[in-house]
Amino acid sequence: MADGHTQSAGDRQAAATEAARQVLADHFSDDKHSELFGVTELCRAFDVTPRTLRFYEDKGLLCPRRVNGTRVYSRRDRARLALILRAKAIGSPLSEIKRYLDLYGVQGEGRTQQLNYVIERTDSEIAELEKKRAQIDETLAELRVINATSRKQLAERQKTAKA
Repeated sequence: MADGHTQSAGDRQAAATEAARQVLADHFSDDKHSELFGVTELCRAFDVTPRTLRFYEDKGLLCPRRVNGTRVYSRRDRARLALILRAKAIGSPLSEIKRYLDLYGVQGEGRTQQLNYVIERTDSEIAELEKKRAQIDETLAELRVINATSRKQLAERQKTAKA
C-alpha cells in the first residue's frame, strides 16, 4: 500500500539492484588508480566509528593502504564495507561475511567450486529474505487494518462524546 510520498516496490527494487551493481563493480575495480578515502570520510559515509573500521581490519575484512602513516581506503575497500554492513544487517556472522568477500576477491574469482558455493549460499539467503519479507508484508497488512479500525472507533467515540 504505497502512498504518493513513497517509491513503488518496483522503483525501490530497481534502485537497490543498481546500487548493488555499483558496489560489486567497485569491489572488482582496479585499486591501483582508484579514488581514495580517509577514515573520517568512510566513517561519515557509513555512519560507523574508526574503531569499527579497525575491528574489520583486524578481522581481515578490510585492508587499507598506508600513506605517510595514515590509513586510506580505495573504492574496493568502500564497496567491501558496504557489503559487510549489509550482510551484518541481515544477521550474517563475520566468518561468513569474510568467506563471501574472499570468494568475491581476486583470489576467488572464477573458481567453479567457489562460484557454486556463492550461488548456493545466495540462493539460500534470497529464499530466507523473501520468506521474511512475506512475513513482514503480512504483519504490515494486519497493523494497517488494526490502525484503520482503531482510528474509525476513535472518530466514532469522539462524535458520540460531542453529541
